Amino acid sequence: MVEIRVESGKAIFEIEGSHKLWALKSRLEIPLAHIKDVHAEPDPPMGFLGSVKILGADIPHVFRAGSFYQVGDGGLVFWDVRHAERCIAIELDHEHFKKLYLEVESPDAAVSLLSDAMRREHA
Repeated sequence: MVEIRVESGKAIFEIEGSHKLWALKSRLEIPLAHIKDVHAEPDPPMGFLGSVKILGADIPHVFRAGSFYQVGDGGLVFWDVRHAERCIAIELDHEHFKKLYLEVESPDAAVSLLSDAMRREHA
């Protein structure tokens, strides 16, 4: 699971617990200006097809964490999802990753937090 906070014009994504080991990352920092869109994604593409694991762990349809080349998303994608119903998707611009798929405690609260911060940043 990932905890999200916003500080100094950046969204900070803290990967929690044992997920750090599987994802091979503990934190991502993304400028709010580089976030194009954020939305709940209760059915993320976690199947066998459409992605190649670069670094991390993957049990298709069950768990995915780390860096993947995702054909449908057109580039590198970061994952940390075990419970798909709590997933959000964050589309990025001018970043190493094209998209983030993250499991959060409350998708609605996470989407609101990031959307509000993006509106303030772009205003």
